[in-house]
Amino acid sequence: MASFTFSKSSVMLLPLVLVTYLVAATSAGNFYQDIDVTWGDQRGKILNGGQLLTLSLDKFSGSGFQSKNEYLFARIDMQLKLVPDNSAGTVTTFYLSSQGPGHDEIDFEFLGNSSGNPYTVHTNVYAQGKGNKEQQFHLWFDPTAAFHTYSIVWNPQRIIFLVDNSPIRVFQNSEAIGVPFPKSQPMRVYSSLWNADDWATQGGRVKTDWTKAPFTASYRNYNANGCVKSSAGSSCASGNSVNDQAWQTQELDSAGRNRLRWVQSKFMIYNYCTDLKRFPQGLPAECKR
Repeated sequence: MASFTFSKSSVMLLPLVLVTYLVAATSAGNFYQDIDVTWGDQRGKILNGGQLLTLSLDKFSGSGFQSKNEYLFARIDMQLKLVPDNSAGTVTTFYLSSQGPGHDEIDFEFLGNSSGNPYTVHTNVYAQGKGNKEQQFHLWFDPTAAFHTYSIVWNPQRIIFLVDNSPIRVFQNSEAIGVPFPKSQPMRVYSSLWNADDWATQGGRVKTDWTKAPFTASYRNYNANGCVKSSAGSSCASGNSVNDQAWQTQELDSAGRNRLRWVQSKFMIYNYCTDLKRFPQGLPAECKR
C-alpha cells in the first residue's frame, strides 16, 4: 500500500487552559505497558511478550480492553486482523471515548458478515453526547487475511480516519457555525469484540452462527502519540521530534485529498450528509460546507 504524506504547518501551542493538564507522551506498542484488559473473563489475552493481543467472543460473553492513559488530542495507530470466515453478527471496535452522559467519542466499528460478503467499516463522531454523524465503507482488501493499520488523528482542527495510511474520512472542526467538536474531554482508547446480531449484519437479518464460536480478532503494533492527561503539567508541544508532533496540525495534502476522493467514490456505502430522508428539515450544518 502506498503511503500518503500530509502537509505540516508549524506546531501551534494548545490553549493554556488545556496545557496545564497535559504532558506529551508516546506509547510504542507493548500491551502489558499500555493496555488493561477490562472485561471478558480471560477471553482477552496478551501474548508474545506483550506484542500481540487477542479478543474472543462466544455465546456467553465478548471481551475488551482500554488504554491506561487518557488523551486530549492524539494520533492512535493499531494493527488489526478481523474475525475470519462467517463473522455475521459480530462487531469488532477500535475507538476513543470519554465518560459520562455528555461524552465525546471517535469510532471505528467493523461489522461482520456472512462468508464471502465484505465487512462494513462504520465510523462516527460524538461531541457532547451527540453523534448521528455516520459514514460507512467497504474495504479494498480482505481485512481477515492479514493485519492492517487503522488510525485516528485527533487534533484541534480536525479528525482524520485512516486505513493503511490512506484517509477514508475527515471531520473538520466546524464550531464556527455551531457544530460541537470534541476538544475538552480526555478520552481513552477502547477496543472490544461483542455480539450485536440484532442490528450489525444486514440490519439484523443475519444472525450469529454460534457453531463457529469462539470468534477471535487480533491486535498488534499499538502506537499512541498524544497529550496525556496528567497533574504534572507540561506543554503538549514538547515532543521529541517534529515527526512526533506533526499530528497536532495534520491535514491532507493534494495526494491525500485525491486518495480520500478515490476511497469515498469507490467504497463509501453510507454518508449521513447525503441522507435527505433522515434529515427532512435539512442536512446538518457541517454537511453544507
